[in-house]
Amino acid sequence: MQLKSHARTLAIALSLAVVAGCSSTGGSQEGDLEGGLGGANGGVSTGTAGGSGVSGDRAGQMADADGRIPATRTIYFEYDSDAIRSEFEPVLTAHARFLRANPSATVILQGHTDERGTREYNLALGERRAGSVERYLNVQGVSPSQVEVVSYGEERPAARGANEQAYAQNRRVVFAY
Repeated sequence: MQLKSHARTLAIALSLAVVAGCSSTGGSQEGDLEGGLGGANGGVSTGTAGGSGVSGDRAGQMADADGRIPATRTIYFEYDSDAIRSEFEPVLTAHARFLRANPSATVILQGHTDERGTREYNLALGERRAGSVERYLNVQGVSPSQVEVVSYGEERPAARGANEQAYAQNRRVVFAY
């Protein structure tokens, strides 16, 4: 029974890898991530380190060019979902490239949720979100020993408030190197 769920998870992860491999590098439908995500997320910030506002595609190029950790270290999720959104695939691919190129580097994937739902549910959802990112990285060739998953659930919000904009900023996975 558990083998079937692992096989299903592997099939999903492989599908994501194929989609990522076939995606273009000319940007996304949302445009540059620098100005926020727009759409249903109410202009969520991309969570770049130092506020540099580097888009996902450009972060991947930076990781290749100079071997630095990609600047974008936060990805966001839809409500009650652990599915990786297509606009964040370039960010994840950049992190995978960095980790493959630096086998001694490790990362902690910190899963977060908004405040809706019970504490237990949110801890589990944060773990599922971080686990989705971990599986994506593993499919991209990152060693499992380089990645650790931790869930904070709703305990460490990025934004305070009981509105959709705050909720959208809290539904995230953060790469902590």
